[in-house]
Amino acid sequence: MACRWRRKTPDAPLRPSDGPPRAAFQIAPMTHPAPARRLYIKTYGCQMNVYDSERMADVLRPLGYAVTDRPEGADLVVLNTCHIREKATEKVYSELGQIKRMKARKQADGGTMTIAVAGCVAQAEGAEIMARPPAVALVVGPQAYHKLPELIARAHRASGQRLAADFTADEKFDALPSGRAPGGVSAFLTVQEGCDKFCAFCVVPYTRGAEYSRPIEAVLAEAELLAAQGVREVTLLGQNVNAYAGEGGLAGLIRRLALVPGIDRIRYTTSHPRDMDAALIAAHGEVEALMPYLHLPVQAGSDRVLRAMNRAHTAADYLRLIEQIRAARPDIALSGDFIVGFPGESEADFEETLQLVAETRYASAFSFKYSRRPGTPAAAMSGQVPDAVKEARLARLQALLGEQQAAFNRACVGRALPVLFEKPGRHPGQVVGRSPYLQAVHIEAAESLVGEIRAVEILDSGRGSLSGALSPSPRLEPA
Repeated sequence: MACRWRRKTPDAPLRPSDGPPRAAFQIAPMTHPAPARRLYIKTYGCQMNVYDSERMADVLRPLGYAVTDRPEGADLVVLNTCHIREKATEKVYSELGQIKRMKARKQADGGTMTIAVAGCVAQAEGAEIMARPPAVALVVGPQAYHKLPELIARAHRASGQRLAADFTADEKFDALPSGRAPGGVSAFLTVQEGCDKFCAFCVVPYTRGAEYSRPIEAVLAEAELLAAQGVREVTLLGQNVNAYAGEGGLAGLIRRLALVPGIDRIRYTTSHPRDMDAALIAAHGEVEALMPYLHLPVQAGSDRVLRAMNRAHTAADYLRLIEQIRAARPDIALSGDFIVGFPGESEADFEETLQLVAETRYASAFSFKYSRRPGTPAAAMSGQVPDAVKEARLARLQALLGEQQAAFNRACVGRALPVLFEKPGRHPGQVVGRSPYLQAVHIEAAESLVGEIRAVEILDSGRGSLSGALSPSPRLEPA
């Protein structure tokens, strides 16, 4: 089904993604008989990149590429990159050095390896990548990966067209195949891309472009395809997912998705406080399939720092939102993002961040030291905070956030929570799933539970996970 995207009319400068940078992911290999070509994709960054990598595998599958879990010997290596933090970019260049050596070894054995760099580093630094020694054959920006088959063919014909970073979101989604290979009972589903708010610290507006929203019919059609393949939980993705501008906004989309047979759980990430409207807050209290978990980044608790970041909200605005959300769904688990050591941040500013965290009470959070990104306004700001100060502040913040996460998990002990089981555990006879609050939950049970939602009595908690046993109780207990 063709997916025309709808562009949200920008009424403010672009905003970077609030999506927390993640560790590198790898697309799980699929079983294929004697694949003609082997594809290795390594994914850096946020869930949007995980989704993009899955779709790259989809567009390359008709060309005979099957995913492998190792780069050695691969015919095509794709690094799907993130540009949020400086270290992420450094890791890409380091990885390229290792892949280049693998390519040389394969060539020495008479084979070939094509290397492609995709994602936000490709968009932002494509010219520099291509100017380096010719190990990289293709540079593909976030809006152009649907062109991979054509670009690979052109590269193999040595046509010279190696850079494709200037395509729009509607071109990309029109060209994607309708089929998906989710590979599990939970799947990501992109509904929105881009940003219209320009936070001072982030490059995403420059690499992902303006806000686009997929029409509701296209999203529903993809959700139905996922459900037909056994997916029971979808996580709606967007740089500003709650700025979704399709019919009825994000709340309307969630209500429609909740009617799709087979889709029992709905989540979304990442949100901006400015786009958290009354309809979406109400949906948290009214739509049973919408899980009681919300990632709502604030970045700092100091109004002075928030103004410098161009966040366009105050700490009081954020706390009022939290109060409204908890009134609609009292047991909701909150997650957030924090940046410490933003240029000009004083000790008093940082103390205000600690105070906001203490008032909000998070179930989980992502926190980072500020990292300069070339081309962003913050990179040129005066008052850059020494790294040692940033390190100390981050340690204090993470200690408080860790205490709150541990307390939230302990409060789940003794409750019966419905768990969607996703995969076998690390140990024989163990299965792992997710609670409504996105916690990992492991129990001793048969692998046949994978794909089922069962009530689990929580017996113990750690900072990052829960453990329990099957319970006869069928319902989620109130907080």
